[in-house]
Amino acid sequence: MKKVNKGDYGYIRYEKKKRLLITVALFLIPLAAFLAAFLITGTKKNIITVIAMVGCLPACKSMVSLIMIFRAKPVAPQVYEEISEHAGRILMSYEMYMTFYEKSASIDAFAICGNTVVGFSSDPKIDAAFMEREAQKILRGNGFKANVKIFTRLPQFLERLDSMNEHKESLEEGIKFRPDEKYPELSRNELIKHTI
Repeated sequence: MKKVNKGDYGYIRYEKKKRLLITVALFLIPLAAFLAAFLITGTKKNIITVIAMVGCLPACKSMVSLIMIFRAKPVAPQVYEEISEHAGRILMSYEMYMTFYEKSASIDAFAICGNTVVGFSSDPKIDAAFMEREAQKILRGNGFKANVKIFTRLPQFLERLDSMNEHKESLEEGIKFRPDEKYPELSRNELIKHTI
């Protein structure tokens, strides 16, 4: 299974498979210990039973993680293809799931260029204005003066991508950037993608 990084297309499918395998393995280990002890001693009243029960805790934590990733929707292949055709030279981030105390939503794609961050969500329950504000707070809290806009209609998002490609140089013009000590190899746009 080839590793897919967060923000790349296919990340949710990759994470579902990975987390499923980890969860199954974490449940099989205590089960194997319990069965081995039961077969050897002939009773379930032994110390290995207690250890096996406690050994289920990491598996249960992994199960919660698995349930959460199964709630996230991957981007539909035809939507990804359409967005890819319009992305051009703009840095893209796909299959993001934003969670805050009040609300959460799935964001199909983010386009990042200079101080402009534009997203598209096919999630019918999204509160786009809330997600825009919260994403902008996060970016500004990390030192990025970026404006965030989330579209809920694909044609509008695609038009905005075309416009961003047309004006890419002017959108990135005059922005001062000092590389992050933790991630010196990342550009400003890549740092914004990493932060989101």
